Amino acid sequence: MKSVLAVTAALAGLVAIPSAGQAQEGCGTIQIASMNWASAEVMAAIDQFILENGFGCDAQLVPGDTMPTFTSMTEKGEPDVAPEIYVKQFKEQIETALKEGRIAYGAKVLKDGSEEGFWIPQYLADANPDIVTVSDALKRPELFPSPQSSDKGAFYDCPAGWGCQIVLHNFFKAYDAEEKGFELVPTGSAAGLDGSIANAFEARQGWLGYYWSPTAIIARYPMKKLEWDVPYDDAEWLNCTTQADCEDPKLNAWTEAEVYTLMTPKLAEDSPEAAAYLEQRAWGNETVNKMLAWKDENQATGEDTALYFLDTEEEVWTKWVSPEVAEKVKEAL
Repeated sequence: MKSVLAVTAALAGLVAIPSAGQAQEGCGTIQIASMNWASAEVMAAIDQFILENGFGCDAQLVPGDTMPTFTSMTEKGEPDVAPEIYVKQFKEQIETALKEGRIAYGAKVLKDGSEEGFWIPQYLADANPDIVTVSDALKRPELFPSPQSSDKGAFYDCPAGWGCQIVLHNFFKAYDAEEKGFELVPTGSAAGLDGSIANAFEARQGWLGYYWSPTAIIARYPMKKLEWDVPYDDAEWLNCTTQADCEDPKLNAWTEAEVYTLMTPKLAEDSPEAAAYLEQRAWGNETVNKMLAWKDENQATGEDTALYFLDTEEEVWTKWVSPEVAEKVKEAL
């Protein structure tokens, strides 16, 4: 979707319409939410570098988390940008904020989409070919020993503050997982979730919980995403699966992930060229996996990985900006 990128010129009453990707004078300060998962962290750092060096913005990274960031953007108008948001996890709230003019869509940042759900290690799936669906796994709590209780199976939770936590808790309730011998095991953070998978692979133990793709973890640790026991029901998803106060959740499937950049409406007003860039830049899963694998292998930061991307994937990012902006970014590398 396109913003109106018209600015009134001071000379002769003319109207100048800047092209998407051109450099801008007086871009101003732009706060970018650096979310606490790898692909979003890297994209935030890429955006910061390009906006700062290519557009002349005072681009600042601030800590981000799905629901707190969305709430702050819609209620306080800050930060200005959330580079990567899984919008279907709380689409009703987003649609309401869109209608009220409190949020705006940017690019579909993961242009190939993403895949969310419940996963088990591939070695466990190979040894137990009867485990195909989520309910199949929930019949076998002994295969997924909990670190908290020796007589319980572990169902690893989403990190605190992530939108998927509401969905996962409703699935846990809908599947009667507690009655089937499972307990939710908190992971605390993205690092905690990743660490639980790494520990399971090191010990060759069972693991069952939430994850998504594209990620370096899925590339590094072969996992099988479990099939759903029922077809996706959009009404149930909107009215209950994604609602924290749903009292009687029903079985459902995870919706196909739509991953967008979200922006505050004032960004297009204050910095139209920056907004135009954020409305069009996107990357494919193959590129994302490559970057996240490099990040993981080199124990690199999001900023390090952004620089590596800009240095090695010129054919990707130069399509996001004008030649003028691209030259400024290259000079700054």
